[in-house]
Amino acid sequence: MTDEHTKRRGWLRWTAAAVVVWGALAYLLIPEAWYRYAKGHPKLDDVPTITYTADGIPGDPLNVGAVATERQLKSLMIATRWYPADPLTLESCLEIAEATVLKRPYDAAPVSNLFLFKRKEDLAFEKPVGDNPRHRHHVRFWKTDKVDDGRPVWIGAVTYDRAVGLSHTTGQITHHIAGDVDDERNMLMNEWSATGRLSEVFEVPNFQKTKDGRNGGGDPWQTDGVLKVGVVRPE
Repeated sequence: MTDEHTKRRGWLRWTAAAVVVWGALAYLLIPEAWYRYAKGHPKLDDVPTITYTADGIPGDPLNVGAVATERQLKSLMIATRWYPADPLTLESCLEIAEATVLKRPYDAAPVSNLFLFKRKEDLAFEKPVGDNPRHRHHVRFWKTDKVDDGRPVWIGAVTYDRAVGLSHTTGQITHHIAGDVDDERNMLMNEWSATGRLSEVFEVPNFQKTKDGRNGGGDPWQTDGVLKVGVVRPE
């Protein structure tokens, strides 16, 4: 047998092995993984992916979720040092304006209302960065009609406020967000996981069909489109 024939047989064996591996992945392993995901968690493909302002302008993209009771979700957020945001009132707006000018902390600074399912957020939290409320992490959650293992599924939008300024769409005073919303999503999930209170974190790939856009303040954002959902351990 010539060297040429030996090489050809070797190439054919490698090709056959590659086809077998591809077939196992494409027709057995990947479909089985998707079947287990679909069986184990509620479908979220009919859930909206973008929030809206009171004026109907597209707001922040949704990028996180939780399976938890309301008490469990609040307890999880407090455990990771996120503070419930104050209601948005004239008094709280004046307080955050004063804190911004004087550069003093305001741990429970309010967040503007965004809307999903024709209602404003059910829960809102913020995490200060330093002593200046110009910079902070914040997240809003809405309770969906989905249920997983007897508990509600929450969906949220977490972003980082990088500055205070005028809205590019309305001219109103607002926080401007950082563009990479995936950084905030990943940070929140890592913080939740570090508490040891999660039984699982699952992903919904391609949840965001549009991978970039602008929020209600005109700030650009971009994402890989993945929704990450943390499942709190049952009590």
